[in-house]
Amino acid sequence: MNIFFDVDHTLITWDYRLRPSVREVFARLCADGHTIYLWSGRGRRWEVVHRFRLERYVAGCFDKPLYDHAARLQELGIDVYPDFVVDDHPEPVVVFGGYQIPEPREPLEADDEMWRVYEAICRYLSGRAGPATA
Repeated sequence: MNIFFDVDHTLITWDYRLRPSVREVFARLCADGHTIYLWSGRGRRWEVVHRFRLERYVAGCFDKPLYDHAARLQELGIDVYPDFVVDDHPEPVVVFGGYQIPEPREPLEADDEMWRVYEAICRYLSGRAGPATA
């Protein structure tokens, strides 16, 4: 699955700190066979990938469409379709499906939202798998 993460107030705080458990959740998602992308309304955020050493997990960075989300994918050079979106804004989540994450909480060390993201992805996938058989 192609999982798109917003950057500001989703992965990093207003003062440029990485949210807890990002690396651990990204590692688990990659191990589960998913592909992770970052996108941002502020452009391609490779500096975040490099600063926090996320290169092994992130397959690409894109400009995030801020309106007409699905219609603007091609225009913005996004050549993969978002299967699941994690964003602090509701609009991309409504359009593509995913998880609207609250902004990081203080104290930051107590913020466990990334694990809630992982659980939401697992729930989403189990719902797509169809009914369980005995």
